[in-house]
Amino acid sequence: MNSLSSSPTPSISPSMSLSATLRVSSFLRHNLFLAPSRASALRRNVSHLRFLSSSPSRRTVHHPVKARRGGGQEDDSGLGNGSLMAVVKDGTGDGRDGRVLPFELHKEAMDSYMAYALSVLLGRALPDVRDGLKPVHRRILYAMHELGLSSRKPFKKCARVVGEVLGKFHPHGDNAVYDSMVRMAQDFSLRFPLIQGHGNFGSIDADPPAAMRYTECRLEALTEAILLADLEQDTVDFVPNFDNSQKEPSLLPARLPTLLLNGSSGIAVGMATNIPPHNLGELVDVLCALIRNPEASLQELLEYMPGPDFPTGGLIMGNLGILAAYRTGRGRIVVRGKADIELLDSKTKRSAVIIKEVPYQTNKSSLVEKIAELVESKTLEGINDIRDESDRSGMRVVIELKRGADPSIVLNNLYRLTALQSSFNCNMVGILDGQPKQMGLKELLQAFLEFRCSVVERRARYKLSQAQDRRHIVEGIVVGLDNLDRVIDIIKDAKGNAAASAGLKEEFNLSDKQADAVLDISLRRLNLLERKKFVDESASLMEQISKLTELLSSQKNILQLIEQEALELKNKFSSPRRSILDDSDGGLLEDIDIIPNEEMLLAFSEKGYVKRMKPSTFNLQNRGTIGKSVGKLRVNDAMSDFIVCRSHDHVLYFSDRGIVYSAYAYKIPESSRTAAGTPLIRIISLSEGERITSIVPVSEFAEDQFLVMLTVNGYIKKVSLNYFSAIRSTGIIAIQLVPGDELKWVRCCTNDDLVAMASQNGMVILSSCDIIRALSRNTRGAIAMRLKEGDKMASMDIIPAPRHTDLDKTAEDSISYDKGGSGPWLLFISENGYGKRVPLSSFKQSPLNRVGLIGYKFSSEDRLVAVFVVGFSLTEDGESDEQVVLVSQSGTVNRIKVRDISIQSRYARGVILMRLEHAGKIQSASLISASAEEAAELLPGMQSEEATTNAGTAEGISMAS
Repeated sequence: MNSLSSSPTPSISPSMSLSATLRVSSFLRHNLFLAPSRASALRRNVSHLRFLSSSPSRRTVHHPVKARRGGGQEDDSGLGNGSLMAVVKDGTGDGRDGRVLPFELHKEAMDSYMAYALSVLLGRALPDVRDGLKPVHRRILYAMHELGLSSRKPFKKCARVVGEVLGKFHPHGDNAVYDSMVRMAQDFSLRFPLIQGHGNFGSIDADPPAAMRYTECRLEALTEAILLADLEQDTVDFVPNFDNSQKEPSLLPARLPTLLLNGSSGIAVGMATNIPPHNLGELVDVLCALIRNPEASLQELLEYMPGPDFPTGGLIMGNLGILAAYRTGRGRIVVRGKADIELLDSKTKRSAVIIKEVPYQTNKSSLVEKIAELVESKTLEGINDIRDESDRSGMRVVIELKRGADPSIVLNNLYRLTALQSSFNCNMVGILDGQPKQMGLKELLQAFLEFRCSVVERRARYKLSQAQDRRHIVEGIVVGLDNLDRVIDIIKDAKGNAAASAGLKEEFNLSDKQADAVLDISLRRLNLLERKKFVDESASLMEQISKLTELLSSQKNILQLIEQEALELKNKFSSPRRSILDDSDGGLLEDIDIIPNEEMLLAFSEKGYVKRMKPSTFNLQNRGTIGKSVGKLRVNDAMSDFIVCRSHDHVLYFSDRGIVYSAYAYKIPESSRTAAGTPLIRIISLSEGERITSIVPVSEFAEDQFLVMLTVNGYIKKVSLNYFSAIRSTGIIAIQLVPGDELKWVRCCTNDDLVAMASQNGMVILSSCDIIRALSRNTRGAIAMRLKEGDKMASMDIIPAPRHTDLDKTAEDSISYDKGGSGPWLLFISENGYGKRVPLSSFKQSPLNRVGLIGYKFSSEDRLVAVFVVGFSLTEDGESDEQVVLVSQSGTVNRIKVRDISIQSRYARGVILMRLEHAGKIQSASLISASAEEAAELLPGMQSEEATTNAGTAEGISMAS
């Protein structure tokens, strides 16, 4: 083995050795935990480095050291390339080498770096669980306390405090100390600031504070009460400072868990901490609850402290993140800024979103800039202007909206795209028993209570010792005053102080302290009044000693005192909660939150294509016109349904196989009138060959609502709407079908409604929904109508309870076939484009499983395609305000007024509604309502919020295939 150096190596000081260690540690920082192959490669790559290290077992006397490394082969000691040995001279001077100490390079580097990492963890980045402070914050507060900067004293320059901290306790950069001091004075950073600042201490817009030579500071009263009280009563240990010239407290005797009160954040080596702040009053309550019931569960503690309380306020969305953080120490809390919607101009109906609070640690100016960028890039629409009107009275950011913009949609977009909604990732890590540890709420509180019990016990023992010493002296003084003449004689006869003290001790059996106290009494205190004061003081001390002894005799008494002191702090310093807890959701914004709930038209084809259009796509037309095309269709395709709903509605898709699927209406892509549409299979999971035969839009799954289902072969059943509130993506069974049958019509109803059913031959049954049994989903139902051979069901509609009148009147008494007849009516539409209205009173209620009454007498080549109950929306002249949309097999759409359709008898043929020379037959029809104004002005219709179909569901009725 050859030496690395031929000349003797000079002695290396410990500081130089540490420096070399840290340099190599930095080199190996990212290579400590390597696979064996990579570690071997690393040892080969750094084998040429000269490395000096010290071992704990090495003698303190430093000898010249030669670092040797092995050659290409292992020696007898097993050392190979990458191993390092230190050759220690024995100092004999005979030229022989001393003992050889081998070191593994990677192990030495790892040990050195881990020691450095632990030093960073404990000395800089992580707070102590007991007083909730990092060393720099603790030293700043202690230095201010030593300087006498109490809340009742004048302010002093921050530079004075920073110099005190640097010179005595914290030998680091002045910027680090000043930045920490500034943060403790910012009311938007700490829920309860610990320092009272005078001057510019920064702003929520991230404006920097003024230089330390301009700003002034002093302690807050809360800091003195919570952290610095009892500091001089031996409550905590004092340790030497960095140069061993002074003592500093290792902890501050906190009366409340400051770690939870103001929170903390820090990044160390390999770990970090991020603890949210809390409300002082709630923190005291939960601490007292844990004192009274140490076995309290987390749910019980949450009754007293439901969540964090951020200094900037905001809304905390949901409690799942809070539960996770309090249970495990790690969780994600979603925080939203508070925003109101104000009406700026009642005439133009322009409104604005007013931001009054932002999430914790959010830069307001950056938020405003981000909003402006999104508006400029057209990512965020509906915003006209942005102004920051914040002042000393509070925050106010005005976001003016464009005319017609939906404020709730804009606000949800702000939550989704900007920091107006942000997450606070809790990572509750603190120093406990000299080691970093992640803890939940209960563990943190228990650790603090254990520390607080120790503080109270040490304070009580200190006070007890002081009281006992003082009482001992007072008793000696009282003895001296009781024997005043003899005391004077002894003092007069003594040759010196020592002799006088010895004479007093011998005469009255006094201790050294008592004798000295008697000798120190001045002549003015020899009167009777002074003696009474000493007697009273002795009694008071005796009472104090008794209380302290009782306190120390029981842990329960100590906990009661802790609770009492905490309640006193709550009564003096508590403030109302700033952050509002919102349990409605977890702050997760979905597409539905940023899409306006507007009216829309949905067009479905028999081949399974669908498209969404605006209501103004089809203008109002007159009866007998050709109509407007709904757009191009695929080859051999035809229109199936044409419904009106709102974008936030749940659309239930019922297939011919009795399966129901569900999707939001806005999931259908918006298209123009001439577009072909989107395949339904992209929106719902249809099986091969499965067709959608009925679509029901549902705004709310009410408990008293039902779905009535009717099949082509005449089976009917009623199912509660709640059964369809949660439908999996693959669909669920809606009805059991017999072979050859298919589900065709589904309508929403209540038990008080009536159901009107018609067959293709024009037979009609009017029955109450109440007599239809409510069944489960997986059933077939009952027979609705006795169908003649070759006849099938053609249509079904619902008559709402508030609308149907006494139908027992005879047709002669109530039927009027002129234009001014009063509704409601049954509107019949045939395949050949004919239609008529028949008064509803022409039909009587009957049970199910009947042949029914004739409602339409057809020619041999015509059949019924749809029937509607109309006359629910009337104009001033008593006529119908509804409109009907007809769709032919070729895709042509015609929209006409119901009032233009003649009122005729049950046996009449009707009038022409749509000419079908080149358009085939009527494929489907939909009923919508329109306001009288729109009807009069022939404006694009369906803008009214009252756009409905029967029983609140507006949808087309498709004919049987």
